[in-house]
Amino acid sequence: MTAAPEPTPTIVRPTSSEQIAPYTPLALVVLLICVGYLAIGIPSSWLTLTLSGLAMGMMYFIMATGLTLVFGLMDVINFGHGAFISLGAFVGVTVLLELGVFSESPTLWLNIAAVLLSIAAAMAVCSIAGWGFERLVVRPVYGSHLNQILVTMGGLIIAEQLIIVFWGPEEIYFTRPEMLKGSADLFGATIEKFRLLVVSLGLGMFAMMRWILRQTKIGLIVRAGVEDREMVMALGYRLRLVFIGVFIAGSALAGFGGAIWGMYQEVITAHMGNQAMVLVFIVVIIGGLGSVEGCFLGALMVGLMQNYVGFLAPKFALLSNIGLMVAILIWRPMGMIPVVKAK
Repeated sequence: MTAAPEPTPTIVRPTSSEQIAPYTPLALVVLLICVGYLAIGIPSSWLTLTLSGLAMGMMYFIMATGLTLVFGLMDVINFGHGAFISLGAFVGVTVLLELGVFSESPTLWLNIAAVLLSIAAAMAVCSIAGWGFERLVVRPVYGSHLNQILVTMGGLIIAEQLIIVFWGPEEIYFTRPEMLKGSADLFGATIEKFRLLVVSLGLGMFAMMRWILRQTKIGLIVRAGVEDREMVMALGYRLRLVFIGVFIAGSALAGFGGAIWGMYQEVITAHMGNQAMVLVFIVVIIGGLGSVEGCFLGALMVGLMQNYVGFLAPKFALLSNIGLMVAILIWRPMGMIPVVKAK
C-alpha cells in the first residue's frame, strides 16, 4: 500500500487591485486636493482653502469619531449624539469665560491652557451625561433600530430644553482667547490661528485613538467586539461593560468636538449640535461604521469639499457633500474603510 502524496502548499498572491485597495481612500483625498487646485486655479486661494478645509475636517472628525465607535461596536443609532455636542459647547465656553485671566492674557501658552481646560471640563461633564443617557435611554432599546431612533431623538429634544433651562434661550456670543484671534501666513496662505490649533488637536486625537485601538488590550477587545461580539462574549469578556465604556468615551469625544466647534463659531446655541449632525452622519457613513481611519479620511474629504464648493458655488456647498456620500456609497456600499462584522 503506497502512502498518499503529501499536499503541496500553494501560495495565493494578492492581485494588483487587492494590493492597491487599502490605499485607495487616501488616494481619493489627494485626488480631491488636486481637482480643487485645477478648479480654483489661484495657488494662494487654493492653499488657503485647502488648509482651512483640513482644519474643518479635523473638527468634523473629533465630533464624529465617538459616533462611529458607538455605531460600530454597539449597533446603536444614536441621534442624541448632537445633544452632547451642544452640551460640550456650553460647558466649554462657560469654563473659558470663567478663565478670563488666562484667555485674555497676551501669552500664548496661557491661552492654550484655557482652551485645554475648557475641553477637559466639557469631556468630563459629557462623560457623566453619557453614562446616564446610556442607562436611561439607550439600554432599554438595544437591538431595535426603530426604537433607538425614536428614543434618542426624544432624548436630544429633552437635552436641548434642559440646556435652555440652565443657560437660557438666547445665543451666547464671546471671543476666542487673545493670541488665538486673527490669522497667520503659512506658506503664502492665510489661515486662522485657531484652526492651526484645531489641526494639532485633531492629529493628536487621531494618533491616540489609533494607538488605543491597535496597541492596547481594551482596543483589541473593542475591535474584536465590532467584528464578532458573540465570540468575544464566549471568551469570557464582559462586553456589556465595554459597551458602557465606549458610549461614555463617545459622549466625551462629542463634548470635545462641541467645545472646539463652539469656540470656532464664537456663538453657541442649544440647537447647534443638532445642526452639526447632518455633516457628522455624512462623515460616519462615508468612512464606514466603526472605522476611526475611515472617519478621519471621510472628515477630511467633507471639509475639503465644503470649502472648495463653497468658494466656487456657495449655494451647492452642503449638496456637494451629499453628492460625495452618494458617490462613495455607489463605489463602496459599506463606506471607504468598513469594519466587517461576522454574519
